[in-house]
Amino acid sequence: MIAAVREFANRFLGRGDATITVPSFDGALKPNQKLEAAETLLTCEAPEDLATDGHNLFLADGRRLLSLNGGSASDVRSFERQISALCVLPGGGLAVALGGREVRLYPSPTAVQPSVTFADAAFNAINALALAEDNTLIATDGSANCGVDDWARDLLELNRSGRVYRLDPAGKTVTRLAQGLGYAFGACAHGEGTLVSESWRHRLVLLAPGAAPRAVLAHLPVYPSRLSKASGGGYWLTAFTARTQLVEFVLREPGYRRRMMAEIAPEYWVAPRLRSGLSFKEPMQGAHIKTMGVIKPWAPPRSYGLIIRLDADGQPLYSLHSRVDGINHGIVAAIEMGDDLILIAKGPGRVLRLPLSGLAEEFRP
Repeated sequence: MIAAVREFANRFLGRGDATITVPSFDGALKPNQKLEAAETLLTCEAPEDLATDGHNLFLADGRRLLSLNGGSASDVRSFERQISALCVLPGGGLAVALGGREVRLYPSPTAVQPSVTFADAAFNAINALALAEDNTLIATDGSANCGVDDWARDLLELNRSGRVYRLDPAGKTVTRLAQGLGYAFGACAHGEGTLVSESWRHRLVLLAPGAAPRAVLAHLPVYPSRLSKASGGGYWLTAFTARTQLVEFVLREPGYRRRMMAEIAPEYWVAPRLRSGLSFKEPMQGAHIKTMGVIKPWAPPRSYGLIIRLDADGQPLYSLHSRVDGINHGIVAAIEMGDDLILIAKGPGRVLRLPLSGLAEEFRP
């Protein structure tokens, strides 16, 4: 009852969850164009996720599993459905999520038959896999209502049905760790707990045994996604796009959203996108409009590129951007490989490489 009264008051007064303000990029999130300086290793049709064992680098590209060696890629195998998440297992195995509905564990990347298959009926949008400290797998399931590629609809429908699962290969069991999350997208082991990105609530939460989810990093100006560990301690947190006041306003207009989703093609919705500027039919308030031949880098972004370096406590140290006038938008995966940071810019379909040497010093105050 108290929560309902609070929600009504917030909506009436335009405060709390009903506010349409968006935090600014400031402090450790101060904008730059560092991602635009990254080297393009590969351009492909549908890059989705990366995984490495420290020696080999694997890329999920649609249904194909590729091995990357420098700037060249070779086919390892293909699957009957789109790969939605990857994770390397101890001993050289590989975990693959297919279509968000199933997770298969293979003893090697080329093995014909999986050693274990998890196909729980509740799985709907498995979008990230991570290895836990006890060698079980953590899987984030973005939504119980929309598939892995229909995330914009999930945002506009205000769904809060994300789940986090623990997959135990030894016992072949599936345990639900959390539910009711605002699009769970990305996880990483953090001691005995797990850090999880909650995209629609713009925050990073810690799931600990026997405790309710606790916000570690909140009020982000972006929609956070996959996490990976950094070699110097801490984490890399990707953000697949940025928030805008226009989208926040539309999220509070149920009638408008219903008509828009019913009458307009999804690529032209007033909603965040992984790339933009491709059609005059796109919403003009989403920026990417040339004025006197120039796209303003500070205009409200319809798409954006961002990765945040976090310390061991999950707090931001610095960030790497591709602003409105850039191309490398839609960062959905980042992983360290040797002396480089390898990233996926899903918007332009690029795999990027950014040298780590001197990067932290460049942003040191």
